[in-house]
Amino acid sequence: MTALDRDGSPGDAVLHGGDDPTVSILDLAIIGRDETAADAFTASVALAQLAERRGYHRVWYAEHHNMASIASAAPSVLIAHVAAHTSTIRLGAGGVMLPNHSPLTIAEQFGTLATLHPDRIDLGLGRAPGSDQTRLRPTRVYPYASDRFPNDGLELQGYLRDDSRVAGVTAVPGAGTDVPLYILGSSTFGAQLAAQLGLPYAFASHFAPAWLLEAVALYRRQFQPSDQLAEPYVIAGVNVIASHDEGDALRQQRDVMRRRIGRFLRPPRDLSDDEADELLGTMQGRQIAQMMHYTAAGDAELVARYLRNFAVEAGVDEVMTVHPSPTVDERLRSIELLADVMATTPATV
Repeated sequence: MTALDRDGSPGDAVLHGGDDPTVSILDLAIIGRDETAADAFTASVALAQLAERRGYHRVWYAEHHNMASIASAAPSVLIAHVAAHTSTIRLGAGGVMLPNHSPLTIAEQFGTLATLHPDRIDLGLGRAPGSDQTRLRPTRVYPYASDRFPNDGLELQGYLRDDSRVAGVTAVPGAGTDVPLYILGSSTFGAQLAAQLGLPYAFASHFAPAWLLEAVALYRRQFQPSDQLAEPYVIAGVNVIASHDEGDALRQQRDVMRRRIGRFLRPPRDLSDDEADELLGTMQGRQIAQMMHYTAAGDAELVARYLRNFAVEAGVDEVMTVHPSPTVDERLRSIELLADVMATTPATV
């Protein structure tokens, strides 16, 4: 993982200027050491309430399964809970892994959310399983279900627009809610599909950085306007650890990497600091660290410069910040500090 340059540049190029990008949050509903899923949900409510107060545009939750450290296995349920404890901030899935579900079921779930919380709900769609292959059998997911992703996305869109592609089938609730759709991806496939359908594109660069620039360029080049979106719109993820002290931020970053390396073991386990550092020094460890290539760790001003430069260099309209700090208090402080130095730029997408 490359360290954050002192000028705030995410890469070799140093780019400055332009307005602040729209800033949002992807909440992974982290289950910390000696914590439960209930603790994670309490933290998610506190995070969304703080984000609402401080002007963040939206908070998204990602569908993950069979992961002991992430509690967001059921995004629609978590969104409902958080929405009931907030008032104005947009909430959504970033995303629902559509091959795991029927399009009608997701239309009904998010139609329910949109009916209960009008003009606040987003629906990001991904084609990955949200887990490893061991989960496919117990959830009865067909191994090649992802091949249906483009058609399933269109079927889902039809239900939400009250223009069903399936004769005699209507999503109730859901029909006519027009919940905005976003295509998620970590390769050029999602970029091409989002461009073809005229939908916003969200790239998972917070853990899969390799194809970011190529995917964004392809999306913008091939974008076709649609009823939902007249011009291309790109969201991209960045890990953020903001602290009052740069040394403390780097300490948190190291702790995050130590725990992450333990999660990739089979079976996953907690490691001592020395064990984790030894593994991080191996080729496999460096590959895992590279997944967090786009990470801004430092004092708030440094992190803000990084995000501004990242938005320009990557050509994105909105930065989806992921705050992976080890404790809830550290994550909330990171969100608060970033809001102190970044303008709250409202988005229309």
